[in-house]
Amino acid sequence: MTLTDADYTSANTQHLPRQEPAYFQAYDLHAYYGESYIVQGVTFNIHEGEILALLGRNGAGKTSTLRTIARTDDPELRHGEIWLDHKPVHEMTSYQAAGNGIALVPEDRRIIPGLTVEENLELAQIAPPHGWSIERIYELFPRLGERRKQEGVTLSGGEQQMLAIGRALARDIKLLLLDEPYEGLAPVIVQEIERTLSEIKALGITTIIVEQNAIAALKLADRAIILDMGQVVFDGTAQEVLDNAELREEYLAI
Repeated sequence: MTLTDADYTSANTQHLPRQEPAYFQAYDLHAYYGESYIVQGVTFNIHEGEILALLGRNGAGKTSTLRTIARTDDPELRHGEIWLDHKPVHEMTSYQAAGNGIALVPEDRRIIPGLTVEENLELAQIAPPHGWSIERIYELFPRLGERRKQEGVTLSGGEQQMLAIGRALARDIKLLLLDEPYEGLAPVIVQEIERTLSEIKALGITTIIVEQNAIAALKLADRAIILDMGQVVFDGTAQEVLDNAELREEYLAI
């Protein structure tokens, strides 16, 4: 089966603020870690330039959904379709998905030991397609420019997060996937990352953000998806979640 824009739109028009076909579509995703059924029929879409907050309690399937979209080996996608800019991501390997513009910034950041800040950025640009120049990344993150010759793993947590995002921007990305970008950071550093993500939003980069700090994510996002037990239980605007205390209490415990 091939999912058309018309098929998808007919099932989801109640949540679409605009009428043009979605830039990103996830349709009926089912993914497993071994025999553990984690992602259970997840469906949602995003328009180009939107930021989507993917929320839920611990164990709801948020990170697994991000990893499924990025086409990592775990979890294994066994059913469903993923489309980005009319290309069938579900038919791709993780390497091919990255080459077609999907950038996953994982919670552990994956800074490469033994390499400086600049070498981490240069490594991201070894193969095309290239995105931002390293100097442009330093303009967004002046602190990285100051520490360009410092080993990446010796940076503070906030600086490592900047480096992980900068490394993603060094590629020509169409969809940025951020997994817990505020995890373990001091409040003052969280504010700096929030400022950075606001700038990314202003640049029109389509983004999915998974974040336990749901209020911070909702204030940044245009729309929100809430997962519970691997299934979508809410799909609407971020403001709807901010305004609905009962919904937040039931599914987010906030």
